[in-house]
Amino acid sequence: MRIGDAAAAAGTTPRALRFYEERGLLPPPVRTAAGQREYGPDTVTRVRVIRTLLALGLTVEDLASRAHRLDMLAEDPPRSCASTGEYGPDTFEPVIEQRLAVLDAEIARLTRLRESLARHTGSAIP
Repeated sequence: MRIGDAAAAAGTTPRALRFYEERGLLPPPVRTAAGQREYGPDTVTRVRVIRTLLALGLTVEDLASRAHRLDMLAEDPPRSCASTGEYGPDTFEPVIEQRLAVLDAEIARLTRLRESLARHTGSAIP
């Protein structure tokens, strides 16, 4: 399928597909004789995985560091991201743990900010 059809099937835009390709999240697609990109259903599935991981708070850089592992998450059912067993230390687990630490720090910061604001307004904190 052409880039527009693949993007629509994955719920994104052609520009996003080109961006993912430039960042190494997608392998270079097959090209037609006219030089147009051709995508298969595996690419659409991979783009859906990428979009899900981005929506969960991972960054493009996080995903690029483990791009060679994205296909395991596109399987049905997805394989584990754990670093134990046959998958080795290059899995998503360290990336996810780092992102969780960043989220925890931001939650703590926002909680302190809320408490401070509530003290200034005299509102009780539930």
